Amino acid sequence: MSERKNGKAPVPPKPAPKTVVVRRVPTGYEAEPADRYPRIARAADVEPKPPKAADPATEPLPAARSDPPMFPIPAAPPVPAPHFTRTGHSRDHAPLRIAHLYPSLLNVAGDGGNLIALQRRAEWRGIPVETVAVEKDETPDFTKFDIVLFHGGQDVEMAVAARDFARKSPSLREAAADGVVVFAVCAGLQLLGHRYISNDAEEMLGADILDLETRGGPQRFMQHAACEVTIDGVTETVVGFENHSGLTELGMGCESFGRVIAGAGNNGRDGLEGARFRNVFATYLHGPCLPKNPWLTDQLIRLALGRAEGLPRGRVFLAPLDDELENRAHDVALAKAMANLGKRTALEPARLVRGQKIG
Repeated sequence: MSERKNGKAPVPPKPAPKTVVVRRVPTGYEAEPADRYPRIARAADVEPKPPKAADPATEPLPAARSDPPMFPIPAAPPVPAPHFTRTGHSRDHAPLRIAHLYPSLLNVAGDGGNLIALQRRAEWRGIPVETVAVEKDETPDFTKFDIVLFHGGQDVEMAVAARDFARKSPSLREAAADGVVVFAVCAGLQLLGHRYISNDAEEMLGADILDLETRGGPQRFMQHAACEVTIDGVTETVVGFENHSGLTELGMGCESFGRVIAGAGNNGRDGLEGARFRNVFATYLHGPCLPKNPWLTDQLIRLALGRAEGLPRGRVFLAPLDDELENRAHDVALAKAMANLGKRTALEPARLVRGQKIG
């Protein structure tokens, strides 16, 4: 399960967030330097200052010379080295490019926090990030990005996105085949499959990237949830909040994102949660998911950097961060999920029939 850092060297704290104040530009304003991450100055780089001339009137008497100490004086502790991701300082990386699909349409349950988590955890390591919002009627080349985010929404907003998504699907399919990291939540999961049929019998065609199909069901799964996720041989617990009535069935062409520990997962029956194909990760977990799961966030960053730099998956290592707050949030969410173990919904026995709650 979650690996703690007991017994390891202490990790430097993360920088405090900056407070931005809007003010008038003063006279003599200087633009921000082009290098946002300047090289750390070394002692050899600093030009020594000339010694000050001694003033006999104020110069103190020299201290009496003493014998050398019997025991050597310990040297000062070394200054912590800059964070590395492989062999060079992380400022040497090209910017991590993130495409955020439909941020004005699909952003329920705080899913936008996934973007913030990716940005912060990259920037805390000195890796610059560029984010592009991809809205309706915009069709970029998704192969030019490193990560694509595709979040959740209600059926009305999802239908609007689905009609537009048909134009974006070919480029996104090419990006997925090329190894671009895609992280999808709820509606994003459903629209990456073959089709979604709502409770009102409305059919929304998907991108055919994931071998799955979803149909609206009579019950809403709405509760804290948890699952076990394995990436490159490492298994961790991922937590979040599920809120959907879709019944998703996986085909033979993709595997699940994880195995359910608590909650309903894809359909409340088979014990599977989400879907995965290559570097495409899709889940029903809102919350938002990534801020409470730093391990998963770092895996997405690591895979994206590996593809961007042409490195094997096992050759990219991220510098550790102090994740005390993130791990506390994770543990609280896991405790809530386990407390609700065995129930299908936090509102049991509430049910949905064609979108209407009864009972």
